[in-house]
Amino acid sequence: MVLQDRQARSEAIKSIGAPIFAAVLLIGVGYGLDATSNPYTQFVMLLILTNVVLATSLNLVNGFTGQFSLGHAGFMAVGAYTSAWLVTRPELAVLPDYLRFLLLPIAAGLLAAVAGYIVGLPSLRLRGDYLAIVTLGFGEIIRVILLNSDAVGGARGMYGIPSTAAVPSLGMSEFVAQFSVASIWTVVTFVTLWRIVHSSKGRAFLSVREDEIAAEAMGINITQTKVRAFVISAFFAGVGGALFAHSVKYLNPATFTFTKSVDIIIMIVLGGMGSFSGSVIAAAIITVLPEMVLRELQQITGVDLRMVIYSLMLILFMILRPAGILGTREATDIFKSFRSKSKAT
Repeated sequence: MVLQDRQARSEAIKSIGAPIFAAVLLIGVGYGLDATSNPYTQFVMLLILTNVVLATSLNLVNGFTGQFSLGHAGFMAVGAYTSAWLVTRPELAVLPDYLRFLLLPIAAGLLAAVAGYIVGLPSLRLRGDYLAIVTLGFGEIIRVILLNSDAVGGARGMYGIPSTAAVPSLGMSEFVAQFSVASIWTVVTFVTLWRIVHSSKGRAFLSVREDEIAAEAMGINITQTKVRAFVISAFFAGVGGALFAHSVKYLNPATFTFTKSVDIIIMIVLGGMGSFSGSVIAAAIITVLPEMVLRELQQITGVDLRMVIYSLMLILFMILRPAGILGTREATDIFKSFRSKSKAT
């Protein structure tokens, strides 16, 4: 009994300690970047965290539940515009800045989740190409509504969106404060999705992906399971949209087109469908490769072949490793494999 209590306490410390350690580590990286890098590099680092949130959330639907959604940019747009609109409301100005910028993504995520429920409930009775077309249509509807809404700037977009304010009492610059908020939400997203997928209810997502008929025969409500995954995914897409809005400080409906959804899909395919760790790695690669690595090459050669080289590299990688970087494995599986081999030798 005592041993079981100790094991339970140890597991609880691990489940809480690892995310806190990851968040603190990322915030420490933010301080390091603030001291050593230029504003452009800092902006790219913020984009990486945003893309990690977007890619891992989409992986829950496309990778773990086996559906094919092309509407992630629509949910991202809902979250981005919600947060950008709310931050200018005088009613919220009474809240401390750090609290306001932690709560805004929640509001953005909740509205995106409502949108996900409205879209998911009727459309997730469809499968494959039909579902992709419906979600694609949803994304376009959101974009056209934003394009014709004067309250959010219409075609002109929204200018002057404030970034996360600095916290002088904690010794934080504007970038460190912004990077810290993005880091916390990145860790929250990853850990939440990880815990969901590895819970007993989360196993239903995998069973739906593997065989819907068998899952239904086992008593799983297929539509309810798909909608649940869709709503959770939409919530974190809204959070990613909020982080994006306060990073770029300018929103335009043209940002949230079909191609934005495709960019996020490329991240999860490159990382591995059904691997959160793979999505993190791929999001970092896809963000850094065209913006920093190939841009440097362009400055050296004087020829802008960035997108050509970028596309060729993706094609070659998909030919050589179609399952993606990690396939369906997680980084922890690889570490365990190495540890087992080292013990065996």
